[in-house]
Amino acid sequence: MKIYDLSQPLNQDCSFWPFYPPFEVKYIKRKSEHGVNAQYIMTSNHMGTHLDAPRHFVSNGRTIDQIPIEWCYGPGVIVDLSDMLDDLGLFRPEDIEARADIRDGDILLIHTGWHKYSFLSPDADEERYIHRHPGPHHSICDWLLKKKIHIWGVDMISTDHPMNLPIGRFLGKGGLDHWARVRALAEQKFGGKDKVDELFPQDAYQLTHNALFPHDCMHVENLGGDIGLKELHNKRITLGVFPWNFKGGEAAFCRAVAFV
Repeated sequence: MKIYDLSQPLNQDCSFWPFYPPFEVKYIKRKSEHGVNAQYIMTSNHMGTHLDAPRHFVSNGRTIDQIPIEWCYGPGVIVDLSDMLDDLGLFRPEDIEARADIRDGDILLIHTGWHKYSFLSPDADEERYIHRHPGPHHSICDWLLKKKIHIWGVDMISTDHPMNLPIGRFLGKGGLDHWARVRALAEQKFGGKDKVDELFPQDAYQLTHNALFPHDCMHVENLGGDIGLKELHNKRITLGVFPWNFKGGEAAFCRAVAFV
């Protein structure tokens, strides 16, 4: 058996969600003075490769420690959509099903190729990684529930398309107005304001969070590592997503792994 790491590294250089605090790390003991090296970190849960539990959006939803461990390991697929996606690209359930055999209860990971713009990549482009990543059409929510999928994930900063996030709706209003630039690019890409409003209606806002978490369908964001390897794509393999046993946690850093 070969084991492949599908996780991004995490340190103080890691991209963080806009207006969330960054990752902080410092030494609180050093070998020369205390006889031991020890570090202290301060961070939100929403950077690097992490698993969002339902509690992230549902006040009485499951927390990380309440996720059945058997949901975190099992059969699944890494579906490669990277050849069809560019800035603000949109994919649908039929695009996924056209490339792989997705079965009820699978762990589903989606390779968009966007991890190549993450903070440690040779092609790192933080603005592109955060503001212009691809995303799913809102129809993916009903499809994921129909497939009884508990854990899915993407190699992007969010499972929602930027136009269904603050990024494309109000990020920076009154300041740099990032949302206006993203909106203009989306209108140019999809054919105008009316088409954008049709593809990204008001009730689709953060829908992969709001519609799925109440049904214990949760997700991993910021996948990376070996996820771009062709030998892992579009075939049935064994996948694992392993968060730390964070009691009461609304999300947790995790290690995502493929077993072949």
